Amino acid sequence: MTTPTASLPHAFVSRRWFLGGAAVATAALAGCAAGSSGSTSAGTTATAASSATATGEAASGSVAALAQAFLATLTDDQQATTLLDYTLTNAQAWSNLPQALLGASGGGPGGGMGNSAPRVGLSIGELSDEQLSAFETLLKAATGSKTGLGYDEITQHLNADDYLEANGGGNDYGRANYYVAILGSPQDSGTWEFQFGGHHLAVANTYTDGALAGATPSFRGIEPNAAFDLNGTTNQPMKVKEAAFQAMLAGLSDDQLSSARLSDTFSDLVLGPGQDWSFPTDKLGVQVSTLSSEQKDLVLAAVATYVEDVTDADAATILTRYTSELDQTYIAYSGTTQLTEQNDYVRIDGPSVWIEFSMQRGIVLSGNHPHSLWRDRTTDYGGTKS
Repeated sequence: MTTPTASLPHAFVSRRWFLGGAAVATAALAGCAAGSSGSTSAGTTATAASSATATGEAASGSVAALAQAFLATLTDDQQATTLLDYTLTNAQAWSNLPQALLGASGGGPGGGMGNSAPRVGLSIGELSDEQLSAFETLLKAATGSKTGLGYDEITQHLNADDYLEANGGGNDYGRANYYVAILGSPQDSGTWEFQFGGHHLAVANTYTDGALAGATPSFRGIEPNAAFDLNGTTNQPMKVKEAAFQAMLAGLSDDQLSSARLSDTFSDLVLGPGQDWSFPTDKLGVQVSTLSSEQKDLVLAAVATYVEDVTDADAATILTRYTSELDQTYIAYSGTTQLTEQNDYVRIDGPSVWIEFSMQRGIVLSGNHPHSLWRDRTTDYGGTKS
């Protein structure tokens, strides 16, 4: 996959940095799509009183303890906006779209289907340097440490949205339009969720009694998909995931590819935002049990690029479960195996794991860009269904 390298205009480079990259000084909040000029204030849905608390027993260094430490840096108003009850309604308030496009028709996964409520929580564009530092520590503790995945991928992802802001998207884009919410009381008992997201990004880690109960729905997409330079650093956030899918499909024989090919054309994800607990009952494509050990390794490697977005220890636990179910897992695709053309699509569907990758046309920039999603048939939202 060879892609051009872009550069940024000088004015954009003057922004201040965090997350190993840059923090946007502006707190401007706006919409997503080109031409959208609507703006909204942070925490638009956090008006109801919450019974969640920012204190409680939490092991030192745990994600819960770091969530408490982050909340302690916030003002009373900011904390009221960020700390919300753990409910399915709040947990489902995520999307691939920029915030300004939400709350109106057209909030679905492809920007043209369904409806979606605005994200809950507080814009990170509202945070001071001290608050950003505490948030960065929390985010790093909740995500994986491998290069190109987890925290590193999210850092590059935020750079990409800053790039869109500076190159045609305007202030509807950029990291100031990403929101953090703590749903429930972050502590070692009960259920709570660390939620962080914005354009093309959804992090939803649910913890029950001090342990990770679910890391999905987890959305990753990116525009620009080509490599781009930002303040001397080259970014290509989804390079690792794309390469793993390409290797998985390249490892199949012609007969296997024929069996794995889906007859339908997929213009976007099947289980995007708002499509909760709607897993297909029929599995399509090639069953992994029929593949060689080398081919199975390539399937598992593709799965790992999503699972390893969470902490290394939690990822190992989840991968052990998915590995035990690998023979009952299916892979399927539509379009080309290079996954570079519009409507190219690939799916991994197991007893638990569900991963989709779909190539879309560009919205702000020319060229295609991917949407992708990791769900789990049993632990989405930590298993919460109502």
